Amino acid sequence: MSDASDSSWPTEIKVAADKRSLTISFDDGTAFAVPAEMMRVLSPSAEVQGHGPGQKVTVPGKRMVGIRNVVAAGNYAIRIAFDDGHDSGIFTWKYLRELGEKGQDLFAEYERELAAKGMNRDTPGIAR
Repeated sequence: MSDASDSSWPTEIKVAADKRSLTISFDDGTAFAVPAEMMRVLSPSAEVQGHGPGQKVTVPGKRMVGIRNVVAAGNYAIRIAFDDGHDSGIFTWKYLRELGEKGQDLFAEYERELAAKGMNRDTPGIAR
């Protein structure tokens, strides 16, 4: 049995004028504005997630990151290019919906990781 997030299809994807968020609307009527910072630090790319268990990287200093470009990746996802040069994350519709629905919790966990590692959202540093 699948839930709505498995079968939802986007009806509109819009980058905010200030380039700091992406609004995605789904065919079931839900819509989410997802901050660029959240998408950047929780990117599904191997650069952030690693290539295996326990390799996830905590990326500091991205509070002011913006979206440079959004392009389709097949019919199942988009590739988002950020203004800090990161552009290797493929954001599936399912993952974008997850960021919309659970983003606050995921971002809170990211902030806890930053604090535990002596990092913050404003100071770029070496990701670890």
